Amino acid sequence: MHEMTNVPGVRPGIVAVSRDCFPIDLSRRRRRAVVEACRARNVEITEIETIVEHERDVLDALEELENAGVNAVVVYLGNFGPEGPSTLLAQRFPGPVMLAAAAEESGEDLVDGRGDAYCGLLSASYSVGLRSLRVHIPESPVGLAGEVAAMIGEFVPVARVVLGVRQLKIFAFGPRPWDFYACNAPIKPLFGLGVEIMENSELDLLEVYRGAEGNPDVARVAAEMAQELGGGNRFPDLLTNLAQMEVGLLGFVEQHLGASRYAAFANKCWPAFEPNFGFVPCFINSRLATRGVPVACEADIYGALSEYLAACATLRPVTLLDVNNTVPADLAASAAAVTGGYQPSDLFMGFHCGNTPGGCLVGGEMRHQLIMHRLLEPGQEPKITRGTLEGRIRPGEATILRLQATADAELKAYVAEGEVLDMPTRTFGGTGVLAIREMGRFYRHVLIERRFPHHTAVAFEHAGRTLFAALRMLGVDDISWNRPAGMPYPTENPF
Repeated sequence: MHEMTNVPGVRPGIVAVSRDCFPIDLSRRRRRAVVEACRARNVEITEIETIVEHERDVLDALEELENAGVNAVVVYLGNFGPEGPSTLLAQRFPGPVMLAAAAEESGEDLVDGRGDAYCGLLSASYSVGLRSLRVHIPESPVGLAGEVAAMIGEFVPVARVVLGVRQLKIFAFGPRPWDFYACNAPIKPLFGLGVEIMENSELDLLEVYRGAEGNPDVARVAAEMAQELGGGNRFPDLLTNLAQMEVGLLGFVEQHLGASRYAAFANKCWPAFEPNFGFVPCFINSRLATRGVPVACEADIYGALSEYLAACATLRPVTLLDVNNTVPADLAASAAAVTGGYQPSDLFMGFHCGNTPGGCLVGGEMRHQLIMHRLLEPGQEPKITRGTLEGRIRPGEATILRLQATADAELKAYVAEGEVLDMPTRTFGGTGVLAIREMGRFYRHVLIERRFPHHTAVAFEHAGRTLFAALRMLGVDDISWNRPAGMPYPTENPF
């Protein structure tokens, strides 16, 4: 199995600030305590020696940060702090920024030992607004050393998402399908996020595939595929063709990544794909997702972006599923031991043809795509519709996520946490029964009312806190979540 190398590493640093009418040693001592608390929690942190009191200190701190290779910074108010230099540092630093402040340690030391950072953070936040900055402020941003260290631990995956998105290029192949206008959204907001987009035709994809023929890596990748599939390798004759496509796609990334550092794909995969390539690309997509390179189906650019957000947040393989069908009452009843704690409306089946990474499936094996077979090879043995990776999605924690542009180019998102249940699905494809509290209301008043498409990115752990904070840092203010019973949505009928 390949490592997830298509996500950024985060190298956080901490810079203490000090108001010149407060003891500078208070900020120095408290900064050191935070660094020690981080080390005790195995949270990597670089301690910057420069303490920012005045504007000239900002330049010294920025130089020290650059020399240390820091790409995410914590601006720490050890005392009240100078809001001008503090936020100038945040403005000039090229990576994600977090603001946090020190709580007072003891009632025995509230004269020279009182820092007033609780007050100073208010001034800093006002100056953040004056500079139109997007910084991360924790939910409880004022704390003792151990509490600030915990905040920094939560900031790291948030920073990873932001760094990844700002250096991402999405490669799209094929126009978005006629019957899937839901996947068609303006690309302008991508550039505002820092994402580059390179759209190509299906003929370009065919050239990518043909160009990899004879590449010596094809045999190696085909052998990897056979090893991964094991006893689930139903079509060994197909692996060379699939490997050729995988080698071609990765070569295309290498040639065209340009100024970006990370890649994702949004590829049209039917119906013209199968007669021309002779297979479906689902297994390839699953393998690339395993290494952190999501490949969204049906040229779904914002689906690919949503998957990438989830991969950066969790450092685990993710998938893209249809919010697909309801769970029949008899099926739920047959698994009452696991469904009994949920209402029927909390459940739905997530499905896609076979793009979910093998490590996220129970009993995954290569099969043919049944829906495409009905359309393209009716009444025949499957040939050009082979190549899915199918099985039941592994039970455990799950988070569904979608970042989307509206028709008038405004960004909106949703995040909801739940779980994949340990129960049979009795159907085809890569499928699982997902349970999300109040899903029925969420489906009606967010997914339908807010006009989100049918694709959702799925992370296989609870990552809502990280994703919500990262979306805010990226400038997305319209974020929905599954509201609990008793908290109505704005459009929910009160009668």
